[in-house]
Parts: sequence; structure tokens; C-alpha cells
Amino acid sequence: MEVTYFQRRPREGFNFSIESIFEDVRQQLRDKIDAEIKISSHYNDGVKTKFLNIIEATKRQSSSINHITGEVHFLNIFMRKRTVVLTVHDCRIMERKNGLSKIIAKWLYLKLPIWKSQFVTANSEITKQDVIKYTNCNPDKITVIPVAIDDIYQPFPKTFNQDKPNILHIGTGENKNLLRLIEAIQGINCHLSIVGKLREEQKQCLVKYRIEYSNDYSISQNEMLQKYKECDILDFVSTFEGFGMPIIEANSVERVVLTSNISSMPEVAGDAALLVNPFNVEEIRKGIIELRDNQSLRKQLIENGRKNKMRFQSKNIAEQYYEIYQSMVT
Repeated sequence: MEVTYFQRRPREGFNFSIESIFEDVRQQLRDKIDAEIKISSHYNDGVKTKFLNIIEATKRQSSSINHITGEVHFLNIFMRKRTVVLTVHDCRIMERKNGLSKIIAKWLYLKLPIWKSQFVTANSEITKQDVIKYTNCNPDKITVIPVAIDDIYQPFPKTFNQDKPNILHIGTGENKNLLRLIEAIQGINCHLSIVGKLREEQKQCLVKYRIEYSNDYSISQNEMLQKYKECDILDFVSTFEGFGMPIIEANSVERVVLTSNISSMPEVAGDAALLVNPFNVEEIRKGIIELRDNQSLRKQLIENGRKNKMRFQSKNIAEQYYEIYQSMVT
């Protein structure tokens, strides 16, 4: 069975987790599918580059199965519908647009790609509902398949540093809510480990609130794993997430998690994280202090995380994609 995966062109300084997700799927299905990866030649920075990427993808399409991943939904617009699987990770682009640009984005990223796909997958129930809201498509067309946890994330015992916890924060985009976190931890004796390229505004905020921090970006998966091992708390108080893979990664390494009570995060975390309002700085602060001071809570969250991660095992997730592929060739 031949499956061609279409991905966006990577950018320096950004960690594209979507691509690593499907690398894992391909690895799990290596004995069942012949996989080929097609990476767009251009960044999707404007109408011209998007059009060039669409034409390129059309020429590269397979006669068997074409799986569109990585926020390049529009690549399938001229493809043969019966061959296309489209994975939608979130609909956040609709929140970033207004007026005419929002209408264009809805058609380019959602309505046309959904219409030109034989099957659509979403990585969470909230993403599925968002797709339905923006496209009014048949709910039966969309299958929810969670993101799988990579097998490299395994338990790594560490004595919690209550005097000076190491707080890991992943991502520096607007939705990652770093500015509120920085304000929330002012005066708390801690070290903030940030993964992601910092903007000038974020650097200034770190100086303003006198936060001790380190910063890394464009790191490998093994380096990311080391960050989890070194931390005491994972902060993931995003204002929006299509899924929230770091929650499961931290569960797997057995670190306590502070995350948001909105979007997909409660669905992913279950009872394996402390949930707070990401728009309330004081609530974020209280959450950090509660995790620092409450040993029994930390113990319970780690135990809950051991159970929660079982929902996202690689083999089970890959098999769900394989079932879709099989239905397209029979």
C-alpha cells in the first residue's frame, strides 16, 4: 500500500510537532505501507507561494493515497478527491483573521480542502466540532484520532526541587501565553526553561520581572526529552491548542503539569494535570505555588499521568490511520 505524505516547508527556529507525529505513524506502519514524504518547496507566506505549492502538490500526487498534514490543507484543492486523507490539527487560523481575509482563509484552509477529501481526521473532539462549525460538513466524514506519544518518552524519576523548581515552557507563539506566565511567576524562586525563539517583547518582559531563565530553540527530539527530564513542572497554560502533546509527554516522563481549563487541554489531560484559567495571571500563579507546595497533589497527578498516557500509545493510533488507508484501497 503506497501512502504519500504532504508536509509544509520547515522554518528555522520553529518546532513542527505535526511532522514528528506522522514520522511516528510511518514508523509504526513500516511493515504495512510504502511511505513517501513530499515537502513543499515554498513557505506559505502569500498568495503566490501558496499557489506554487498547490500546483507542485498536484503534480506530485499519488494514484493511491495522499495524506495532507501540517497546516497545508489547501494542497489538495486540485487533487483527486478519492485519494485524499486530510488531517486537521486545529482551526486557530480562523481566530487570527478578520473581514475578507477570514472568508478567504475559511475557504482556502477548511471548506475547499474538506470538500476535496475522501476522509478527514481531527486530533481532538474540539477540533472536530470547530471544523463542523466553520464548514457545516457531515460529522460522519470526520474521525477523531488522537496524537500518539513517542516511545522515547519514558518514566525518569527525579526528586522534586521545592526550593527552586525548574519550570518548562514549550512554545513562544501568542497562544502559548508566555507573557502571562512570566508575570505570574515574578517573585517565585524558580528557573524558567523556555523552548522556542523569543520575541523582543518577551525578552523585555523577562527582564522587567527579573525572571531567571534559559532559552533554546530548533532542538532535536532527544534534546527535548532532556528538557522534560530536567524540569520539575511543565507549564502549558495556552489560550488555545488543537491538541496539546506536551501534556502527554510530561505525563510519560512523570512530571507534574499545569495546563488550561479551556480548548482541547482538559480533554487531553483528563485528571492528570492541574487546570487553571489561562487568562487569569493570579490563577496561574496559585497553580504554580500549589504544585510546588503540595506533595500529595504532585504524587496523585503523576499516578494519574501513568494511566492517562495509555490512551495515546503509538501502535493503537497508527492502526486507526491504517484502517482508513485500508478502506480507501478496498
